[in-house]
Amino acid sequence: MRIDMVRGRRSDEIKAIADATHEAIVKVLHIPERDRFQIITEHDADHLIALDAGLGFDRSSGVVMIQIFTQAGRTTEVKQELFRTIADSLGYVGVAGEDVFIGIAENGPQDWSFTHGRAQYVEGDLAVPGGSGT
Repeated sequence: MRIDMVRGRRSDEIKAIADATHEAIVKVLHIPERDRFQIITEHDADHLIALDAGLGFDRSSGVVMIQIFTQAGRTTEVKQELFRTIADSLGYVGVAGEDVFIGIAENGPQDWSFTHGRAQYVEGDLAVPGGSGT
């Protein structure tokens, strides 16, 4: 997961955002708690642009852009539940709903190597998540 935001939040706020997004993914996608890979990047205000895609609302400087990399195979309904759960969770840590932008990038088990240059899903060291529609 990549989490991008405008520079200026306190460390505890950044941790709360990272924790909230991870907890939502664990809850909705049923991944293991230790399946946590997050890159958090802060940007100068003029280096992060997130307009409304023509939906007619304004975002604040508190925008949080999230890109989730995951296995293909989850249903549209599960993805929508994930979007809602992340937005709700971020609301509890002070991020307004209009400031939450989420995108999912899907791929297959052959596209992952967690260590030693090996494809753990392909080689059977890890169970492939998402195949059951969850």
